[in-house]
Amino acid sequence: MYYLLKRNLVLFLCVLLFTTAVKAQPRQNNLTDSALLDLVQKQTFKYFWDFAHPVSGMARERSNIAYGYGSEVVTTGGSGFGLMAIIVATDRKWITRDTAAKHLLKVVDFLSKADSYHGAFPHWMNGATGKTIPFGKKDDGADLVETSFLFEGLLCARQYFTADNKTETQLRKKIDLLWNRVEWNWFTHGGQDVLYWHWSPNYGWAMNFPIHGFNECLITYVLAASGQHYPVSADVYHNGWAQGSFFKNGKTFYNYVLPLGFDYGGPLYYSQYSFLGLDPRSLKDEYADYWQQNKNHTLINYSYCVDDPKKYKGYSDSCWGLTSCDTYNGYSPYSPLNDSGTIAPTAALSAFPYTPEYSMAALKHFYYSLGDKIWGKYGFTDAFCERKNWYAKSYLAIDEGPIVVMIENYRTGLLWKLFMSCPEVKAGLTRLDFDK
Repeated sequence: MYYLLKRNLVLFLCVLLFTTAVKAQPRQNNLTDSALLDLVQKQTFKYFWDFAHPVSGMARERSNIAYGYGSEVVTTGGSGFGLMAIIVATDRKWITRDTAAKHLLKVVDFLSKADSYHGAFPHWMNGATGKTIPFGKKDDGADLVETSFLFEGLLCARQYFTADNKTETQLRKKIDLLWNRVEWNWFTHGGQDVLYWHWSPNYGWAMNFPIHGFNECLITYVLAASGQHYPVSADVYHNGWAQGSFFKNGKTFYNYVLPLGFDYGGPLYYSQYSFLGLDPRSLKDEYADYWQQNKNHTLINYSYCVDDPKKYKGYSDSCWGLTSCDTYNGYSPYSPLNDSGTIAPTAALSAFPYTPEYSMAALKHFYYSLGDKIWGKYGFTDAFCERKNWYAKSYLAIDEGPIVVMIENYRTGLLWKLFMSCPEVKAGLTRLDFDK
């Protein structure tokens, strides 16, 4: 809920200037399913490798330039997703392990000197200097949710790069230093039983966003409970996160029961961002079975697009997926309750673990049928709206990263295994009474 409100500010902060063109990329015919998955993962990974900020190694917010800020804007959460994509590339031997470890060490060294507030990072930073770039008028300090997405990636990196050599040893130690300085309990705003999203050195708690569920922020509560030096108690989870106005649902949509969240489930990133690392396959607490939650959320979104009640051009069983993305008149958090005909490839492709057959059908349609319009140097562009004959030329880190990661989780479970192997995460989930 809150993330989509924040992302809507982009409508006022960004204009689409100097757009990186979708350069025609040679496409192959009749690829096996495995070869097509390889191609899409590898091409999308290039966003975080070829297009990484040259100084910091962080992921750029988007491929087009944010108004007033130039080309230096890097994103905290998108960088976390990018780190996970780099792990995939390393494991699949698209880049060497030593090269990847040195790149990640550069990122960690940058973060060690960058602006942070009680250990939490801002949403945007200058990729050359590490200085905060405001995301909004009063959003010029700590962003706890973006910080959580970053540490989802950093902790996976720590668990993956375990070799006994100088580079990987330094990488692990420096990730631990960053991890242990996040004052999770400070973000309860004076000891309340809820976490707050923002804090500003200039405006304090003026943003006033307590984080209630259900949305993309489950990872924030899990990591806050996992902190070794500044953890939060289970009361913060049960009395804060689980008491949101849109937490419990239990209704049926398209014959699928939705345990938690908004009617029809909301944008699909709710079932993706936290679960790049959190393995939902056996994750349960007193509120939900998270495999059922995420799978049914996805199936409801898919079924809505197949039903196509507004009769938008292009929607079908191979062209579906509503989530937050660029659109013909800005940026919007799309869902069945907010639908204007814009499909985002990341929505269906990042749902591969939940709906592999439907996601593969979508992938083939995006690549073979629409590829001349949406396939480019970093994979699929952000979105398209066939009723408006509009096809994005932009790429967004927050949308590209989950494609690589969730396809890999579908194929091997790699990132799930890494994140769930963290002893701190195991302790945090136990503290919050999860079965896992």
